[in-house]
Amino acid sequence: MTGALSVAELGHYALVLALSLALIQSTVPLIGLRWGDARLVAVGNSAAVAGLGFVAVAFAALTAAYVTSDFSVQNVWDNSHSAKPLLYKFTGVWGNHEGSMLLWVLILSLFTAMVAAFGNGLPAALRARVLAVQGWISAAFLLFILFTSNPFARLAPAPLEGRDLNPILQDIGLAVHPPMLYLGYVGFSVAFSFAVAALMDGRIDSAWARWVRPWTLTAWMFLTAGIAMGSYWAYYELGWGGWWFWDPVENVSFMPWLIATALLHSATVVEKRDALKSWTILLAILAFSFSLIGAFVVRSGVLT
Repeated sequence: MTGALSVAELGHYALVLALSLALIQSTVPLIGLRWGDARLVAVGNSAAVAGLGFVAVAFAALTAAYVTSDFSVQNVWDNSHSAKPLLYKFTGVWGNHEGSMLLWVLILSLFTAMVAAFGNGLPAALRARVLAVQGWISAAFLLFILFTSNPFARLAPAPLEGRDLNPILQDIGLAVHPPMLYLGYVGFSVAFSFAVAALMDGRIDSAWARWVRPWTLTAWMFLTAGIAMGSYWAYYELGWGGWWFWDPVENVSFMPWLIATALLHSATVVEKRDALKSWTILLAILAFSFSLIGAFVVRSGVLT
């Protein structure tokens, strides 16, 4: 029992530490830019990579609770069962509101760490501002999880058995569709951060467009795959007629896809012709904004 308790608490404290790092990442590099201190500017890179590590620890802790059927964790009790196949125990981690928010933050931390690790070709000031904006987003989601959607909340005494996962969600589609969709949704946060950083820096040129386009394309590809998988899953599982008529979840994911498609073309115009700068910035902001709307619509309980 002590080991089970320690795993869940380890996950909770890892999220608290990740929040602390996100707050550091969102402020210290900007202070460094203002003071002209390169060491403070570089803090954002280390904070981003370390933040990914702590969020990964939290996600692993929740996964362990599911795999071991630790029903003292309310999230596990609500969405799992000891007799459930191992695959569905694993996918059940994100088959609920709290777990899906943790998956969102894990992917957000992954993209942030990738900017820190592979952004050596970026100007130091631009990378610092991008990481700071990513830190703001991460801090907001971590605060939301810790105060309103804690996946490590306890039940005392611990029930002997869980309530099981919705049978519709016990499908291979749950292993592929949500992660793909979130890789697309969250990937647009990088384009959003580049847009905000460009507004802060006052520099929007062909080089900026060249830097932002690969991140947008990567997110667009994942979102495309997620929408395609979700369409197929909903069609064979639920059997409602049509492709875009019956599933509002698919519709809300299609809106950022359309905006991101326009963003890709607009960024190309900025890179090649140095035009449509304001339009490209607006599209980058809207792509992530509509991703947030899509996540809210799906996970807030608006759709039942």
